[in-house]
Amino acid sequence: MSDNTLGARRSWQMARLFRTIMRYPSGSVALAFLLVFFAMALIGPWVAPYGPFETIYDKDEMPIRLAAPSVQHWLGTTNHGVDVFSQLLWGARIALVVGVLSALGSVLLGTLIGLLAGYFGGIVDEIIMRFTDIAYGIPFLPFALVVISIVQPSIGLIIILVIAFLWRTTARVIRSQVLTLRERPFVLAARAAGLSELAVLFRHVAPNVLPLSFLYIAIGVQAGVMSEAALSFLGFGDPNVMSWGLMLNDAFRAGAMRSAWWWVLPPGICLSILVISTFMVTRAYEELVNPRLRKR
Repeated sequence: MSDNTLGARRSWQMARLFRTIMRYPSGSVALAFLLVFFAMALIGPWVAPYGPFETIYDKDEMPIRLAAPSVQHWLGTTNHGVDVFSQLLWGARIALVVGVLSALGSVLLGTLIGLLAGYFGGIVDEIIMRFTDIAYGIPFLPFALVVISIVQPSIGLIIILVIAFLWRTTARVIRSQVLTLRERPFVLAARAAGLSELAVLFRHVAPNVLPLSFLYIAIGVQAGVMSEAALSFLGFGDPNVMSWGLMLNDAFRAGAMRSAWWWVLPPGICLSILVISTFMVTRAYEELVNPRLRKR
């Protein structure tokens, strides 16, 4: 298949996905919100009026503490005189970086493990699935708290921890799909043609499970964002970078969860909208890859 044909096919698939999403009012609104968040992540640090940890002073050189929203500070300030709107823009980048990278890493690992277990079967499948069962028995949050308390917290460490736990579901689903694909006529024909097992696996079986992998990328973004927010809220995030979870942690430690609503609501609402929007777009994509879900 030529590069032009592949390019045209990808363009057609993207257009089909876009049309499927736009058929739902909730899907189109969710896609618009996701585009806004991506724009915040890309250009937010350049358009933010202040730095994420920069204290703002008044004309008397006093920090502007817990100021309500105003023309000068759209979302008010924190107890240290930091602009909440600027923190929100900076935090969008961390949320999406952690969400996207952890989702890509976990899906890549889970897809590879699922392909190997489902295709080769036998002792390979047994070892991989028993290892997966053991991984399922380890709770994410307690394990992550222990690791971070031993090792210096960082965004890279949080991404690795999320990847180490998110791959399990993807691996099981991909394995189940491969168990049916490996007995299909086109796979048997590829073997009869003399292709090696790895060539059959990655050239003929793997492309047929990619739609499921892409679905779990969208699901993984939600899990990655919420995992980072949970760890940061508990005080185990990277203290050197601003995230929405760290904003909530600072507000909680300052006792401002009820008194300074402008400090608490923006990161909480952004986290909720980001997760809900990703879920709604995932619903549309799931309908695309599973024709039985389409409305007649």
